Amino acid sequence: MTLGAGLAVFGQGNGAAPPRVPPAGSRAPVSGFTVVNTYPHDPTAFTQGLEYRDGVLYEGVGLQAKSGIRRVTLETGKVLQEFKLAPGYFGGGLTVTGGKVFELTWKDKTGFVFDAKTFRLIKNFSFFGEGWGLTHDNTSLIVSDGTSALRFLETTRFSELRRIKVMDAAVPISNLNELEMIKGEIWANVWQTDYIARISPKDGHVVGWVNLKGLLPPAPGSKPDVLNGIAYDSVKDRIFVTGKLWPKLFEIKLK
Repeated sequence: MTLGAGLAVFGQGNGAAPPRVPPAGSRAPVSGFTVVNTYPHDPTAFTQGLEYRDGVLYEGVGLQAKSGIRRVTLETGKVLQEFKLAPGYFGGGLTVTGGKVFELTWKDKTGFVFDAKTFRLIKNFSFFGEGWGLTHDNTSLIVSDGTSALRFLETTRFSELRRIKVMDAAVPISNLNELEMIKGEIWANVWQTDYIARISPKDGHVVGWVNLKGLLPPAPGSKPDVLNGIAYDSVKDRIFVTGKLWPKLFEIKLK
């Protein structure tokens, strides 16, 4: 996979080399994939967060002076609605719950809460550390920060309730990036790799891997960045994946 200029920008998070995944000694099963459908995706969108709700995609995008949230038509990639953050912010992960859109920032230790229908800014909030990925369960926001830790935050005061360390074969799995809750598992892109880790939210144990190598074939003149972006349609049991600056979004099934 080609790694474009955006990688160097975002890669300053912890300076770590790409982790070896799955790690040596892993017994977690590795799934391949088949592509069910292919959809257009804005190749200028530096995808930081992705969710599917009520028939549309919600997408958080990064880069300074380009960050914000969007509501996007799946079939056409058309942006239906958008809110742009102030130019100084670098947008991070995004999730949608309780009629609200939550978005993190990468290094500014600031998050935002929007009305999911109107995109009206309700409030901002402070949180500890970097903001890479974001998802939620029934009671908490779940945050990744580029390390092997996932933190569970309360949804109104944003205090930390607990944290788990993501491990496989006694090896910490770092560079956890975009997150999605799928059938009781936390799925996480592992930055700078073609892998998604499937994580138990109870103890952080990796219960499986998804290998997406070759998902986006090289194309002349195209400069996509890393794989990043997982969304789940719980009604129709569909999984969508994309990447930063990717021209396509894919519906996949595991095999």
